[in-house]
Amino acid sequence: MATIPKQLPAEVPRIKSRLVGALGLLIVKLLGWRFDGQLPAQKKVMVALAPHTSNWDFVVAMPFIMALRVRVYFMMKKEAFFFPFKSLFMALGGLPTDRKAPGGIAQQMANAYRQNDKMWVAITPEGTRNKVDKWKNGFLRIAYAADVPILLVAWDFTNKRICVDSLYHPVGNLDQDMMEIQRRFSRYRGCNPDKQTDFTGGE
Repeated sequence: MATIPKQLPAEVPRIKSRLVGALGLLIVKLLGWRFDGQLPAQKKVMVALAPHTSNWDFVVAMPFIMALRVRVYFMMKKEAFFFPFKSLFMALGGLPTDRKAPGGIAQQMANAYRQNDKMWVAITPEGTRNKVDKWKNGFLRIAYAADVPILLVAWDFTNKRICVDSLYHPVGNLDQDMMEIQRRFSRYRGCNPDKQTDFTGGE
């Protein structure tokens, strides 16, 4: 059984607070889950989390992020950043996005990657907890625009594991990249397997 790594590569963006790490580790132990795999020595990655089928996914993932003390950002609509929630969302890693801005979300995120020395952004490719026929390809478009690899991290509810599957370097073909990423995720089962995509390809 793998434990939370005590040392992470220097390239990984970190949360400085040891208290956050201790609290996260306590929650992980209470949940009875384990961490399998190694985080890569990368300053900038897109983190794809799947299969996303339940609200429990966040409940499980967040304590691991805290325990590892990895600074992970996530995208939110800019309209959500209003008082008194703005400071809280920013502290948790929220990134305000404007879907109507020139260049769209992909260009906004590419700019954010360029403006930061270290940046890990997490996204769930399904875009919803409900069953979908196809995954959204926005995470691939962001990876293309920002020229960053994609870290595949899976919920494995069957074995109560958070698994770092692999670091995927996109080839630039949406269909090919989507099929390969889905193939790698196909070995895992989420909280509600009946809501998982059948991995027939991307948009």
